[in-house]
Amino acid sequence: MRVLLAGATGVIGRELLPLLRKADHHVTALVRGSAPDLEADAVVAADLLDAPAVAAVVAAARPEVVVHQVTALRPVSGDTRWEVFERTAEVRRVGTANLVEAAQEAGVRRIVAQSIAFAAAPVGGPVVDEDAPLYVDAPDATWATTVQAVADLERTVLQARELAPIVLRYGSLYGQHTLYDANGTIGQAVLLGRLPLVGDGAGLTSFVHVRDAALAAAQAVEHAATGVFNIVDDEPSPASSWVPGYAELLKAPEPKRIPVELGERLLGWYGAYQQTRQRGADNAKARIQLGWQPTVPSWRDGVCLP
Repeated sequence: MRVLLAGATGVIGRELLPLLRKADHHVTALVRGSAPDLEADAVVAADLLDAPAVAAVVAAARPEVVVHQVTALRPVSGDTRWEVFERTAEVRRVGTANLVEAAQEAGVRRIVAQSIAFAAAPVGGPVVDEDAPLYVDAPDATWATTVQAVADLERTVLQARELAPIVLRYGSLYGQHTLYDANGTIGQAVLLGRLPLVGDGAGLTSFVHVRDAALAAAQAVEHAATGVFNIVDDEPSPASSWVPGYAELLKAPEPKRIPVELGERLLGWYGAYQQTRQRGADNAKARIQLGWQPTVPSWRDGVCLP
């Protein structure tokens, strides 16, 4: 099968590319800049925000399936946190629309798109499924912009019914090159004793190992299922468990406990919200309808894996 992988140099893309080639798919890697080390069948370059360029490379690649794994979360020198999230929001809104339109014009028969499983509003039970409302009216401007862009991405993809669309909502990624890698931003904060436990720590995080996220995307390429699926592990974990547990695994200092108000000042609104009010995600739909299940069922088993 001919597959166009957009975002082939990203955290998931680099795990996904060899899986697709191992399954004997012809893979064209779509990147924004140069990527001479990618072992793809072909490499094409285009900025997802450049509609004519995207249309041209998709038409030339002649894919049967398009896999959208593009974000702009890797900052370049001088970027502020807001600029990184705003750019990713634009990629999710405008870039996704450009890619979907190009796929439609090229006669693509399926699209697989990346979303996030932790954008649900803090209503209902502690663990929610794919029908839960998204937190588009979050009180924090950065998070509201992020979730609104996620909602736009999902709507754009799912409305393209002729593309047999499937949206994979990944949990918080851990593993090599992620924020939760020992060398990542959060891993380093834990190692240095700079990630405190906020409030009661009752907020849930649904994790997924980056390898399992890539396996889900590879499976979605060949599967007939459509719709939205949470791709998360089996253990939605409260901050009161994973923050000190991660520190223990890394042999780091025991996290300090701080009130919510101080947590918002030190970690930002989302950092405090994640630890106190965030909902976990249920993976039952992916297990039943997609036939996917995590090979690493809990962050406890995989957080120190390469």
